[in-house]
Amino acid sequence: QVQLVESGGGLVQAGDSLRLSCAVSGFGFSNYAMGWFRQAPGKERVLVAASTWSSTSTYYADSVKGRVTISRDNAKKTVYLQMNSLKPEDTAVYYCAARWGTTLVAPYNYWGQGTQVTVSS
Repeated sequence: QVQLVESGGGLVQAGDSLRLSCAVSGFGFSNYAMGWFRQAPGKERVLVAASTWSSTSTYYADSVKGRVTISRDNAKKTVYLQMNSLKPEDTAVYYCAARWGTTLVAPYNYWGQGTQVTVSS
């Protein structure tokens, strides 16, 4: 059974940092690109950051460039999203997702349930 389980969300103040984690099970982590999406209230879900299996290729949305870093521990089958200098506009439900291959901006096949991040001003 495929499972992606996010953790690390919470309520923080503007300027704080958070690290989200996504533990994967039920499919081979190798050769899967991993992405972090977010969905704010009333808005579409958007890709925030993504990484190929080897981490040689990454993607960051313009809105988070310079503040966010995606990383992965393939041995632990876990992907992380380090978020610094958080802003109220970063408030959203954050989802972890996986897709086979090296294309990062494309439909993803597997999804987690999401973790809420709320940034107060």
